[in-house]
Amino acid sequence: MIIGIGVDIIEIQRIKEAVEKNSAFIEKVFAENEIDYLKSRNFRAEYVAGRFAAKEAIAKALGTGFREFSFEDIEIDRNTMGKPLVILKGKAKKIAKKLCNGDYKMHLSISHSKEAAIAYAVLENGL
Repeated sequence: MIIGIGVDIIEIQRIKEAVEKNSAFIEKVFAENEIDYLKSRNFRAEYVAGRFAAKEAIAKALGTGFREFSFEDIEIDRNTMGKPLVILKGKAKKIAKKLCNGDYKMHLSISHSKEAAIAYAVLENGL
């Protein structure tokens, strides 16, 4: 059963400017594993924006936005085929478990065009 959905679209230029203006932006928003991935992509703005949009979409799927937890509570990984995987931690994980009576699945899709990045997340009861 689907418990929540979230979508986020962001202008890539906006993220590029945020990274250029704030040297701590990457470290504030992304976990070490995510930073390693972005580094392997030369910190190209479309990849940073996609991961940022993913975190926003997941927060929306949880129904809280970032009022209840922080960016660090959501980590985006990928499988060997490149499919994005969601790792929830801390308060975000507690919210997902509560909404889904303990067992949950989070589905995620990320894409981008020349100007924008988009992410779509679905929270599903894992039972």
